[in-house]
Amino acid sequence: MPVKLHSQLAADCYLLGTVKNSCLLLHKNALVPWFILVPDTDKNELFKLSDEQQTLVQTEISALARFTEKYFNSDKLNIASIGNMVSQLHIHIIGRKTTDFCWPSPVWGRAESAEYTTQQLSDIKQALTDNLILHQT
Repeated sequence: MPVKLHSQLAADCYLLGTVKNSCLLLHKNALVPWFILVPDTDKNELFKLSDEQQTLVQTEISALARFTEKYFNSDKLNIASIGNMVSQLHIHIIGRKTTDFCWPSPVWGRAESAEYTTQQLSDIKQALTDNLILHQT
């Protein structure tokens, strides 16, 4: 797990636990399923990782994408590593539906928000664990 999460990631997300090479966050806005992987590295770009670490991170992205598509019945996935506001390497995996709150526009920078319930968070963590993706912290 990274030594320290960027303060913006820590403020905007729930820390769900760890996967093999990254910590796994869930954005606090429950209007869309929005996961964030934070690889265990001090590098700020995917291409700067070793080939082995790139493969590990891509495997984590793919596993989380498959989970998001199935668990949330997503129509489309948005997967991105942008980092304009947060320089720490992190990858967004967002499940989108044609009926979601801002389709087809991006989810970034929107004022609309909803909170997860404690039960929803527990259910998501358990489903990730059951699917052998998450190692809970």
